[in-house]
Amino acid sequence: MEMTLRWYGTGFDSVTLQQIRQVPGVKGVITTLYDSVPGDAWELGAIQKIKKEVNDAGLKIAGIESVNIHDDIKIGSGDRDKYIENYIKTLERLGQEDIHMVCYNFMPVFDWTRTELARVREDGSTVLAYNSTFIDGVKPEDMFEKLDKSSNGFILPGWEPERMSRVKELFKMYEGIDNEKLFQNLKYFLEAIMPVCDKYNIDMAIHPDDPAWPVFGLPRIVINQENVMRMLNEVPNVHNGLTFCTGSYGTNRKNDLCEMIKAASGRIHFAHIRNLKFNTAIDDPVQDFQESAHLSSDGTFDMYKICETLYNTGFDGVIRPDHGRMIWGEKAMPGYGLYDRALGACYLQGLWEAIEKTHDRSNVKLYR
Repeated sequence: MEMTLRWYGTGFDSVTLQQIRQVPGVKGVITTLYDSVPGDAWELGAIQKIKKEVNDAGLKIAGIESVNIHDDIKIGSGDRDKYIENYIKTLERLGQEDIHMVCYNFMPVFDWTRTELARVREDGSTVLAYNSTFIDGVKPEDMFEKLDKSSNGFILPGWEPERMSRVKELFKMYEGIDNEKLFQNLKYFLEAIMPVCDKYNIDMAIHPDDPAWPVFGLPRIVINQENVMRMLNEVPNVHNGLTFCTGSYGTNRKNDLCEMIKAASGRIHFAHIRNLKFNTAIDDPVQDFQESAHLSSDGTFDMYKICETLYNTGFDGVIRPDHGRMIWGEKAMPGYGLYDRALGACYLQGLWEAIEKTHDRSNVKLYR
């Protein structure tokens, strides 16, 4: 297991590489060219520059999150092949720089949806939260203004101002795109990029839709075990795999996280491990949840069991703690402060060490 932290890059992230380097056990970062434009091929020089910066800080780039996918690929327009070629060029350049894992998503319009960025908890910390009643009563184009006011001055990934200014246009683009069409467009994209993934040994790790149900009537396909296994089976290349995000799949409590891990064994390339606390019953028409500290007792999920299942199914890849609380007066991008994610990284490594010392997986056949 390789513990990492997500880092958005100098000028975009309040957390520095020097701080990350001081978190025990963290030897690498998950990063991106945050100012890149979806659909453009990444320049080799830009990749080399950020790689050097990370290496000079005593860390490595363990993976990229994300190389964003142009909407024309998602909707299957006549220009999609042009943008896929650009994506392939980016993958080639990443492979040339010895970067072998890319986390991406195939969500229409919004990369993720929350209704609050700073819900205050009893302990005074603040967290990201979701309430379906709010979603039912707001227009998509009005969401950004509410979120932007509590962003602490940071640009929110997937909610960039230039993208949000086109929300109505984007919704128009996705008219007529249902779950099946979106799935077929994902399959087309994956089949096109698998040869370059084979050449450079690049694992494509799709991130689940967040939350794992339709929002504003948009199609959602990476939401449950049935859909995930269909995607893995229809593009059976080992490089076509998952980012297993417990906090995203876990939004839908019908998902059995450990059974999903077992089903996708050998195809989980990256794990986001975080916890959620639900404030409404599983069958309540109103869904309300908030993010919590990573440890099991602070939320709903059994974090030990999740890590144990990953271990027992042979997972030995990259992990990062996911969204953290905002604690100790820190001002940072919501969910991506230093302090609570550092606590999460140490907690998860403690779980992993305990599991390693009490379990024998010598008979487990690792997929690599």
